[in-house]
Amino acid sequence: MNGIEQETADGCTLIRLRGEVDLSWSQQVRQAVLEALSTSQRVGVVLSEVSYIDSSGIAALVEGFQNARSKGSGFALVAVSDSVRAVLELARLDRVFPIVADIEAIPDLSGTAAWKP
Repeated sequence: MNGIEQETADGCTLIRLRGEVDLSWSQQVRQAVLEALSTSQRVGVVLSEVSYIDSSGIAALVEGFQNARSKGSGFALVAVSDSVRAVLELARLDRVFPIVADIEAIPDLSGTAAWKP
């Protein structure tokens, strides 16, 4: 079952996605990411419970990343599942997105250009 949960802690908004991020659901993901970026300087998208992502889901994440960069906000992918990581690697987006292994590693991004507000 697909789902989106959002929480804010330590100046970072976490968006936890669950299920399959495909054309039927990617618009809600896009909206959640852009809304979080409108109110937070740092956004992490947790993908540990995403079993599948298609090009529309990737597009929603890319748009969020570009939006964050244009505003000088931080954006990262967190706890990326193996199936999502395979898609990111195939598209070479693992070299574009800041990716951390888990939520506890988010502070390690504080010195990176992609995470500075």
